[in-house]
Amino acid sequence: MQHDVRTRRTAGRGRKGVTLLAALGSCALVAASAAPVAAHGGGGGGGTTRYVALGDSYTSGPLIPRQVDAYCARSDHNYPSLVTGRLRAAVLNDVSCGGATTENMWKPQGAKAPQLDAVGRNSDIVSVQIGGNDIGFSSIIGTCAQLAPQDPTGNPCQRHYNASGVDELTAAIARTAPKVARVLRAVHDRAPHARVLVVGYPDLLPDDGSGCAPSVPFATRDFRYLRDTGKRLNLMLRLVARWSGAEYVDTYGPTVGHDMCKPADQRWIEPLRPASPAAPAHPNAKGEEAMAGAVLKRLSHRHGGR
Repeated sequence: MQHDVRTRRTAGRGRKGVTLLAALGSCALVAASAAPVAAHGGGGGGGTTRYVALGDSYTSGPLIPRQVDAYCARSDHNYPSLVTGRLRAAVLNDVSCGGATTENMWKPQGAKAPQLDAVGRNSDIVSVQIGGNDIGFSSIIGTCAQLAPQDPTGNPCQRHYNASGVDELTAAIARTAPKVARVLRAVHDRAPHARVLVVGYPDLLPDDGSGCAPSVPFATRDFRYLRDTGKRLNLMLRLVARWSGAEYVDTYGPTVGHDMCKPADQRWIEPLRPASPAAPAHPNAKGEEAMAGAVLKRLSHRHGGR
């Protein structure tokens, strides 16, 4: 298929997919796994596979040994590094950076060049994990922890974000959708033969909606609200990936049962006071390993789906 034809088709899909997000607030929250369907392959042929990793701190792996970029809090044991180590003849260009938003795909982040500068016509695989900072992930965590003492068994955080009559976090996710779609269009334009993977976010809180205060200091009913917000974010990423001609990588499903409420020997996401080398509310080394496994599983489907 010629690139200009595919670009027009995927751009159209992007517009259609974004319109679906108006129903996010009332739609059924689905599990982040899908049956494989046909997808385009990379253009690396029999030579070196060139893998470019774009993303935020969930990609970079802050505080996980060994840190190789202090500014971006990037680890050499994050999932892009682990994936590259298991792919034959693969070369990694990891430009993920803690704190990145979709704007940093085009704009510098401090002294760091725009992340899209790393993507070119010789790129064979491009993974993108972005959107959490666009909806204000860190401020959401801080706000919910701060409000919890007002009503420890209730849902003060949910009431705060719904005070206007519209759920602000659902609206923020919907506003982020076209931004992610624009990123994916730019990746396709720069790397027309690459397999483009949209990597979802892992399971941060108990999937059954239970809580674990005070170790994770949220009000009891806010655990469900925040769980559902995370699922809405992943649903948005899945929809945008589908309508942008990219493949979605589910990291939520494989990490269920290993959230920040679990005992230290079982959790892959660290709580707000980490016990293992990792940033608060972020994957530890086991979490990055799990995300690497999800990416490799997707890549193993040479004609795998979105």
